Amino acid sequence: MIGLKENKLTLYGFNNLTKTLSFNIYDVCYAKTERDKQDYIAYIDEQYNSERLTKILCEVTEIIGAHVLNISKQDYEPQGASVTILITEEAIPVHVIDPSCNKGNLNCVALRDSVVGHLDKSHVTVHTYPEFHPDNDITTFRVDIDVSTCGTISPLNALNHLIASFDSDVMTIDYRVRGFTRDVEGNKYYMDHEINSIQNFIDKDTLNQYDAIDVNVYQSNIFHTKMMLSEINLSNYLFNKDVRELSPNERREIRDKISREMIEIYYGMNIYR
Repeated sequence: MIGLKENKLTLYGFNNLTKTLSFNIYDVCYAKTERDKQDYIAYIDEQYNSERLTKILCEVTEIIGAHVLNISKQDYEPQGASVTILITEEAIPVHVIDPSCNKGNLNCVALRDSVVGHLDKSHVTVHTYPEFHPDNDITTFRVDIDVSTCGTISPLNALNHLIASFDSDVMTIDYRVRGFTRDVEGNKYYMDHEINSIQNFIDKDTLNQYDAIDVNVYQSNIFHTKMMLSEINLSNYLFNKDVRELSPNERREIRDKISREMIEIYYGMNIYR
């Protein structure tokens, strides 16, 4: 039995290095009552729904010089959203794109029960996780973003845009390069650009607002940076409450709760009991 030949994407001058940027942000807020906590979750869920996240990721795609091949997005109950964008380094002729791909046209997605896409070289994903602490009036909004590319395009070019797109109190950023590519003489290359710290790719004015530490494994092309806002402006952390309504003691107590939450997230461990 002879099968039909499937359309295949042709890869010219393909760079086999895989570069992945994993970007996790945490937004911390003080919400005292149960109603305030639920309202905060609803507010975040609306602010960062799948439609807005899709817009952010499409902007990321444009910044790194890629092209949208397929978009899949979903909002969740009771909260949260996910978006996946499959991208290509070069523009692809329409006739070779698998018909299941929507090429960024979300109108056709609404007509399907599911979307299946084929990947040329790269993808961009985002997931959101709003949650609140049951006991100490602290709510936390987490966003996980992965930008994975093959070829000459670099996800690091989108780092500043991602930071600016969210309220980021604590950030955990990972960048890793995997595999190898060859030159025309067959020599292997395990890295095609210079990097000794993720911080080198972050705007200096932004970097000055944070305490930052690196944990890098240079021989394995693994780079890790953690960042935490160095100063807490209390008015930016209160939900449905004016800082002028609080007594000095209340301000100190709330600032301490917020600081403890940020420190534990920053170090990735339960420090305060």
